[in-house]
Amino acid sequence: MTNMQMLYLWVPLSPLIGAAVAGLLGHWISRRLAHGVTILGVGCAFVGSLVVFLDVLAGRTYDGTVYTWLVAGATPLHIGFLIDRLSALMMLVVTFVSLMVHVYTIGYMHDDPGYKRFFSYISLFTFAMLMLVMANNFLQLFFGWEGVGLVSYLLIGFWYTRPSAIYANLKAFLVNRVGDLGFLLGIALVLRQFGTLDYSAVFAQVPAAAHVAVTLFPGHPWMLLTVISLLLFVGAMGKSAQFPLHVWLPDSMEGPTPISALIHAATMVTAGIFMVARMSPIFEWSDTALSVVMVIGGITALFMAFLGVIQNDIKRVVAYSTLSQLGYMTAALGASAYSAAIFHLMTHAFFKALLFLAAGSVIIAMHHEQDMRKMGGLRKYMPITYGTALIGSLALAGIPPFAGFFSKDAIIEAIGHSTLPGAGFAHFAVLSGVFVTALYTFRMLFMTFHGSPRMDEHTRAHLKESPWVVWVPLVALAVPAFASGFLFVRPMLYGNYFGAAIVVQAPHAWAAQMGEEFQAHGGTLGAIVQGFFSAPLWLGLAGIGTAWFLYLKRTDLPARLKDRFALIYAILEHKYGFDEFNDWFFAGGARRLGGLLWRWGDVRLIDGFLVNGAARLVALSARFTRRLQSGLISHYAFAMIIGVAVLIWFVKG
Repeated sequence: MTNMQMLYLWVPLSPLIGAAVAGLLGHWISRRLAHGVTILGVGCAFVGSLVVFLDVLAGRTYDGTVYTWLVAGATPLHIGFLIDRLSALMMLVVTFVSLMVHVYTIGYMHDDPGYKRFFSYISLFTFAMLMLVMANNFLQLFFGWEGVGLVSYLLIGFWYTRPSAIYANLKAFLVNRVGDLGFLLGIALVLRQFGTLDYSAVFAQVPAAAHVAVTLFPGHPWMLLTVISLLLFVGAMGKSAQFPLHVWLPDSMEGPTPISALIHAATMVTAGIFMVARMSPIFEWSDTALSVVMVIGGITALFMAFLGVIQNDIKRVVAYSTLSQLGYMTAALGASAYSAAIFHLMTHAFFKALLFLAAGSVIIAMHHEQDMRKMGGLRKYMPITYGTALIGSLALAGIPPFAGFFSKDAIIEAIGHSTLPGAGFAHFAVLSGVFVTALYTFRMLFMTFHGSPRMDEHTRAHLKESPWVVWVPLVALAVPAFASGFLFVRPMLYGNYFGAAIVVQAPHAWAAQMGEEFQAHGGTLGAIVQGFFSAPLWLGLAGIGTAWFLYLKRTDLPARLKDRFALIYAILEHKYGFDEFNDWFFAGGARRLGGLLWRWGDVRLIDGFLVNGAARLVALSARFTRRLQSGLISHYAFAMIIGVAVLIWFVKG
């Protein structure tokens, strides 16, 4: 095994070792040692990922098996790594954001009795995500996929004494199982058709299967690759919280803020985006699947953004912005703009982690108050938190030259170039979403940091900037939230950075046309200048202006608008009724079905007919037999005569 292969192995194992030490030895080690060993493990993974990233940039990739887990028939199932430009970028983003979250957690969770357990969980979460993005086969992909699902369940319900936390983690677990069922069926269909789970072997056989059809319903054949793509995308819908499997993500705010940042920024929710990009050699053969992906992404981008406008919990505003931004990434995948989706995944990881951790800093200062209506005027008490939150907000709103401007505009432009069915709706959705995103983002910023203080006197008297272990990660994340866009837009979007890691068919090669336009308009600086004359920027500025007018200038208007549009507000407040429908139809239906099976299956069939019925049959037989044993000779003689008659009848008959 070469030194680089040893490094590939060390990157995921180092956070696993840290998780094992903090988790298994938690009763015997100090809090300082628990956070020290996990931060050291994730720090080593980050440094290793940086070395791997630079090595991949130099042109060296790797696709190999670490060991064979088992052999099922003639099919070997491997644990192995695929290190190319896509996985190397994901490794770097995941480990950097995770490292910042680990450091931040020292300050946020310092009084929590589950301190060491929490560090063990987030380090284990990092291990599972690294195994997912480094996988070179579907088996290991599924292992990492389920690993992040399991640990997210533990983290969302970390404060297990809260009924709301237990409800949230069960909801996340069950909704993800729905998506994972489709994902598992897609993997099973891949194995059945191609006879292997290794990416390279499957992708090599895909063109030969382009015209293979399967019959799901009599008389209605489907293209095999369409079925596989849609089943795999169902898994992505669960993990990346796409409509209608989005309902678990806002409730995951019941977990501590650091894990909200980790789940919502660079790890679990981006797993689905990464998976679809990795599976581009399959998705590119199905226009139907791409259209479905694009429309689902457009719906999520716009309609989840609306919900962010009415939230008063600071963490839920950021949570709904995550849902909306994931919709942007998904719509880009459907438009075959995989590079734009991954580019936005990267920039979003930085500014969204920044916003979540900034929200956590505010919550610390407010003594764990999360209602923005009880905040206001915090910028003079928390200048560092305010400055970093402003950078994150400008990046999220897509204002140049912040990172979100480059990636979001690329997505909107790519969808505008697409000619697939549903592209028109998706383009309208992502373009309209720019205004709504800027509105709810700066509504949050203005209500929290501007205006008159609305907190009680005791809280105001103790307001101060968070400790350095909290604000240092904010500053560290603010740098890429500002600079990663203009630094990486040229190579990642228009410079063929991903190479063979992403496959795009010629009819879908919108990125090539966009690259020509990018060069023709002067490259990065030209894109910034041109951005000032584009619709997305003016829509973003209009959203910021609207937020300023409603929440700083005319603070009486939001309440009047709420009364004026009470029906629309009620629909948004109930989140389009998905939770109520799920509780009534799925949860309530399961309870009703269980009650029906209990009454008819358990009480009537098993207890009533089989158990009690057998007892009644025995009792009835006993009563009849007892009547025959009368003790009278005449009865016995009569029975003998009847018996002889019956025997004669049988013999003669």
